[in-house]
Amino acid sequence: MMRKAPNVNALWCSVLAEELCRLGVTTVGVAPGSRSTPLALAVAAHPGLSVQVHWDERALGFYALGYARATGRPMAVITTSGTAVANLAPAVAEAALDHVPLLLLSADRPPELRDTAANQTMDQTTLFGSFLRWRFDVPCPGAEVPLRMLLTTVDQAVARCQHGPAGPVHLNFMFREPLAPTPTKFPRRALLAPLQSWLRSSRPLTHVEVAAASGPTLWPEQSLQRGVIVAGALSVAEARAVLDLARRVQWPVLPDLQSGLRLGRLEPEVIAHADLVLGAEAWLARHRPEAVLVAGGRVTSKRLAALTASGVPTLRMTPHLERQDPAHALDVQWVGSLPHGLAELAAHIKPTPRPWLAAWQAAHQRAARSLRQAWTKRSSLSEPRVAWELSRRLPADHALVAGNSLPIRLLDTFSDPHGARPDIAANRGVSGIDGLLATAVGYAAGRGRPATLLIGDLSLLHDLNSLALLAGSCIPVVAVVLNNDGGGIFSFLPVAGTTPAFERVFGLPHGRTFEGAARMFDLAYTRVQSLPAFTRAYARACASGRSAVIEVTTTRRATVAVWRAVQQSAARAVDQG
Repeated sequence: MMRKAPNVNALWCSVLAEELCRLGVTTVGVAPGSRSTPLALAVAAHPGLSVQVHWDERALGFYALGYARATGRPMAVITTSGTAVANLAPAVAEAALDHVPLLLLSADRPPELRDTAANQTMDQTTLFGSFLRWRFDVPCPGAEVPLRMLLTTVDQAVARCQHGPAGPVHLNFMFREPLAPTPTKFPRRALLAPLQSWLRSSRPLTHVEVAAASGPTLWPEQSLQRGVIVAGALSVAEARAVLDLARRVQWPVLPDLQSGLRLGRLEPEVIAHADLVLGAEAWLARHRPEAVLVAGGRVTSKRLAALTASGVPTLRMTPHLERQDPAHALDVQWVGSLPHGLAELAAHIKPTPRPWLAAWQAAHQRAARSLRQAWTKRSSLSEPRVAWELSRRLPADHALVAGNSLPIRLLDTFSDPHGARPDIAANRGVSGIDGLLATAVGYAAGRGRPATLLIGDLSLLHDLNSLALLAGSCIPVVAVVLNNDGGGIFSFLPVAGTTPAFERVFGLPHGRTFEGAARMFDLAYTRVQSLPAFTRAYARACASGRSAVIEVTTTRRATVAVWRAVQQSAARAVDQG
């Protein structure tokens, strides 16, 4: 393709496509448009690139986000100029704050058409502001610009996507006509001459290596005994290191859903129902920790987060240098390789006497028993019960994608830890409710294995366009939609019930179901209103090997009542110990 390119735009973009492939960026999303024609045709023609086409740039950005979460590698997204680029902003913000690699390739007008009121033209170079790890305004292809500049720019962009820390990078490509593969004279040989060694090889022009992190500075409070480990979002290796430390020092591990330690875990150090245990105020007053170690990313539970603001010595260990301290309570922030740092720490902390961990284990057992008894007494379908049942019935090959707002809190609080041990994905960088379905489809595609998504009704209304991605995916995703006719999480806020305007301004009742939308995209659909119907529908959807939508009809008032009643029962059970 490179040697047969009909014009200079086509040559540049075919070189770009080849370098992306050599760098391991083998999946590219394309949102069709005119100005991006050279980019789209080049990636479509490259045999080593897989192309996902979708008309909605916002959803495509979230699909790429999900794919990158699953693989750890950036997926490139190609857009045309104008508001097409702006629609990537939500996914860019999420990728920036949650360290997910994302490579944005936008097409733009040439310099002479900027600030001239030319159609579909705006300033795209500063669009994403401080969210970007790096940005570069790539000049128009031409004989005066060496192709080595293009290659080193792409090499740098992909490296910055993945290191220091990972996040979004934006390359903005200016193109003059012809955009189509129209034959036009240009100095092909002169442009390719400096690339002869690159053309004969299969390696990128520039190989970027990042040195490993050095050893940690040890926590000064090593003499403290009654400590706890709060496990935030972790990789598999990081989660293993947390468990190794916990076994060595005999501290309980209080896991967030994203830690990989909350579900499918029988390790005695893991207090899976930590949120329920921490709700027992009398018990906690007798067992307040003397030290808190926070490992990994941010946590969902307010009760877990409150431990870092409780006035006890607190150390946070993260792989990235950024402030994760909303309570301004950290004593030490350590940045580096968590497996390395945790192993060093384990060698310097004296193990705590057995009764400390045993007390947490006994409290956890009482909370778990109370939760099981609550479901025995309540046979009706509720949102907390859906979270419990999903965690127990999730197939071994399914990932679990947690939607924002209520779904992730439901799973974090009420999941049964004795089910499968799934990969977990959630957009908690900015915690938006947009793009969640697209993220789940991209995540499943990146893993190459099925996924289950728990999502709220307003979130799905936000992302209806992504039902097309769901229908077109060869990897099945079962979307379980909690339809409580509005914004269920607002019913937990102090403003609930204080004003006649609450329903209109916060409740947002919409009176919609998703049957018509599912049918529009030829998706399997089931609406359930009872617990047996839900369990049957979910088992049937998972066994079908096809994507499906299961709509669970609930009410916001019932969700609040069940949630609070179960939490209070668990707190009483823990306090009685």
